[in-house]
Amino acid sequence: MKNLTEGKPLKLILLFAIPLFIGQLFQLFYGLVDIRIVGQTLGETSLAAVGATTTLSDLMVGLLNGLTNGFAIIIATFFGAKDEKNMKKAIAGTAVLGAGSAIIISIFSLLFLPQILSILHISEDILPEAKEYISIILAGLIVSTLYNVCAAILRAIGDSFTPLIFLIFSSFLNIGLDYAFILFLHTGVGGAAAATVLSQGVSVVLCFLYMKKKYPSLRLCKEDFRIGKNVLHKLFGTGLSMAFMTSFVQFGTLALQTSINTFGNATIVAHTAARKVTSIFFLPTSVLGTTLATYCGQNLGAGKFSRIKKGIKQTVLLDMGWWIITLITTYTISPLLIQAITATTDAEIINTAVLYLKVNSPFYFVPIVICLFRNSMQGFGDSKTPVFSSSLELVGKVLIATFLSPVIGYWGIIVSEPIVWFIMVIPLIVNMIRNPIFKMEDAKKGAVASVIEKS
Repeated sequence: MKNLTEGKPLKLILLFAIPLFIGQLFQLFYGLVDIRIVGQTLGETSLAAVGATTTLSDLMVGLLNGLTNGFAIIIATFFGAKDEKNMKKAIAGTAVLGAGSAIIISIFSLLFLPQILSILHISEDILPEAKEYISIILAGLIVSTLYNVCAAILRAIGDSFTPLIFLIFSSFLNIGLDYAFILFLHTGVGGAAAATVLSQGVSVVLCFLYMKKKYPSLRLCKEDFRIGKNVLHKLFGTGLSMAFMTSFVQFGTLALQTSINTFGNATIVAHTAARKVTSIFFLPTSVLGTTLATYCGQNLGAGKFSRIKKGIKQTVLLDMGWWIITLITTYTISPLLIQAITATTDAEIINTAVLYLKVNSPFYFVPIVICLFRNSMQGFGDSKTPVFSSSLELVGKVLIATFLSPVIGYWGIIVSEPIVWFIMVIPLIVNMIRNPIFKMEDAKKGAVASVIEKS
């Protein structure tokens, strides 16, 4: 267990974030491996089938991941306040609510999958493979959610290293299973999806067994599942806020994907590759955002408000340095990155993907602020502003997909995100400046409970 309420903020944030970054890198590796192996072994039509449904799987996984990350903030707050009784109840609630939500979403998605694929405008030539791939991913949502539950609980108590070990192991397992299913068992894109789900299942089992043995304080009894209205209210409030925030982002991206799927297979593949490179670029920002949520949650529980402001400021400055690196990378080696991901030499695909990256990367400093501010606000108890900001993103992308893209084609997709970013960052900056928590004195030990109650 790692306490983030004592010591130099930036050092603690970095030490916590580095294992998390490596873990997220390997998690992203799952998707990249599927794309690379599918493109290399099955061809660009199969790759387009996977790419056409990527935003749908990202939406479902992101929704559940946001939910469990929100629950973890409450666990971190009780951990910071040294309230073990309520921390255990929050852990029990996280497990039950996370698993239950995954089952409901999985069933709902599979029942209405034909209608969903129709809305996505997936062409007939790739529809069978697209349906095969996404069906297996959706059926395995419970597996990925249970892993995220275990990882979120460990991060909440300051252990970001353990989930990394299990994730690295399962990532290499995923590569082996991909080749085994596709090349030797000839299972096509369905084999790639099954390899991903099975590999994540191994992570779940290993992580659960480790938690049970290593952390006796996390072992739950029957009493812990009598959660109580107060803890349930906090879990639902923060969990749903994080889930809505994430899903609004993904719904907006899904709206754009409906337009992209009408531009042909080459554009679908190009955009899929460009978004994967973007995901790599944003990975440190995403990790620092997740770290700040835990950091702010623990320091809120400890009543150390001055540390919250200091940690946020230092992290933003650090992440701006990373933005400069991504900008240089985009304008030098982005064609090589696209080729490495897709295993293609098609000039149209490479040039389209590079165009997307070169237009968007100069504005990456805006989503940096968005990500860090949104996660920080969730951590110190402001759940409304991040959701409002994300709703602006959803509305903006839907309007662009509906009215702009049909007129100017893929250029509408390219310019959509910078436009939306500048709109949605405004309420975050305003509320961060006005937030009363930065005007409060650090709470004394006896006052911490009341601070948590009000958050």
